[in-house]
Amino acid sequence: MDGMLRTTGTGARDAGEVQVLSERLELKVANEGVGDSPSGVLIGVSPVGASAEHTQSVDLAEHLGLLHVLVVDDDDAVRKACCQIAAGMGFEVVGAESATAAREIMKQRRIDLLLLDLKLPGGGGLALLEQVKALHPDTAVIVMTAFATVSSAVEAMRIGAGDYLTKPFALEELTAVLERTGQQLHMDVQSRQLRERLRTQQGMGGLVGRSPGMEKLYRILSKVAYSTHPVLILGESGTGKELVARSIHFNGPNAAKPFVPVDCGSLVPTLIESELFGHVKGAFTGADRAKEGLLASADGGTVFLDEVGELPLDLQAKLLRALQEKEVRPVGATQAKPISARVLAATNRDLALMVEQGRFRKDLYFRLNVVNLRIPPLRDRRDDIAVLATHFLAQMEKESGVVRSFSDSMLRVMAEYDWPGNVRELENAIERACALSSGPVLHMGDLPTQLQDFRLHQGPAIQVVEEAMPERREVMGATQDGIVSIAEMEKHAILGTIRQLKGDKLMAAKLLGIGKTTLYRKLKEYGITEGLGD
Repeated sequence: MDGMLRTTGTGARDAGEVQVLSERLELKVANEGVGDSPSGVLIGVSPVGASAEHTQSVDLAEHLGLLHVLVVDDDDAVRKACCQIAAGMGFEVVGAESATAAREIMKQRRIDLLLLDLKLPGGGGLALLEQVKALHPDTAVIVMTAFATVSSAVEAMRIGAGDYLTKPFALEELTAVLERTGQQLHMDVQSRQLRERLRTQQGMGGLVGRSPGMEKLYRILSKVAYSTHPVLILGESGTGKELVARSIHFNGPNAAKPFVPVDCGSLVPTLIESELFGHVKGAFTGADRAKEGLLASADGGTVFLDEVGELPLDLQAKLLRALQEKEVRPVGATQAKPISARVLAATNRDLALMVEQGRFRKDLYFRLNVVNLRIPPLRDRRDDIAVLATHFLAQMEKESGVVRSFSDSMLRVMAEYDWPGNVRELENAIERACALSSGPVLHMGDLPTQLQDFRLHQGPAIQVVEEAMPERREVMGATQDGIVSIAEMEKHAILGTIRQLKGDKLMAAKLLGIGKTTLYRKLKEYGITEGLGD
């Protein structure tokens, strides 16, 4: 296509060529004057700076992967210089001299980043920007303007541009904005990939669920995982606060560094300071050797302060100072030791209320609460109960090698139960059911007492009769060939007798001519432990 320049690869132009081009452009400025140039020019860059920038750009290219850049400018010198700089940074670059040419290119190939001059023939830059953001919303846009004011750039930012350059600009400015935008694009891709892994149960940390509440949690997680800000994780006991913290750490840039959990509620009050900050030999009775504190042991990783609301006020003040100054002073030491760990904190308490009551320092609360994540309780995401139960059952299958499944009545009751202990209680219930089950199908009788009591309060007799209805219809001739198995006839006889006797199982066993133990075993196989007139 006429007027287009295409350059690919990181080694297509070296730093010396960039410098020569810069010198030519500077000469053009000297001869023509910056104010007379209709499109503006690139200015300034030293040979040393170009070489260092080139080395950094190669490293950036390896980190970012290949991103596609389209440079749109009707000034040949500026367009070629921008293409050259972007190619040197590792981008795959194509240039266009007009909005019309740019539209044709975007029809034929994917463009990740658009470097766009706002003053263009063939419709103008703002019109092209509007079209690009409408058709390709994920494409990042950097606008260039030669106007003395930035009003056009402000309008471009309102439409959807992510950054802007005012002509004339230095090569270093262009490199910086391309690098910044490229890194943001890379983070956006990683964020989407992480969110998808979490949503499809492939993310690290064991998070499971697809309810709206969990989808919202995944969206926030995918963003905070790549930052270094403190995160406060809120939620009831058993919701999985440590799993969220582990997901943030192991999906972030420092996943290879240590993850150090600290249970603030279980630390012995007299030893909390020593555990967190460490101590030197002889600092107190029994300190026969020096010990590194948990905050320092993370060494560039993550420190997870679980149940941070349990810390006493004097330790809160020392923790605040450590986070602000990024250093700790071990007990008995005279010199501070630097720390470089990211801090995640969690609590099931209302820290805002504790601040009002004077039981938690306000300044520490604000320090920890830069970003907060609230994990919804299990009762507020009932769609995830069956998914979680199946997940835990699959884990038990891997450990034991025994394939099991849930009865319909068990799934129904689990979905209706409020689970005050949240996910931890559900996991415990599944583990107990697997331990007590005598067959491949888990029934109500295998669940903990609190769930069976809940079922009784929900109207057991009605539920059991409803469960028995399909079998009754089948016995009465619902099967296609009219044949009923002996097992189904036996089940119908047992349940019918118990109902007629208003739940008297001992009398039912006597009339049926079977033992009490046999009757209870049969009822357990049917998923029935209570009801039928009891």
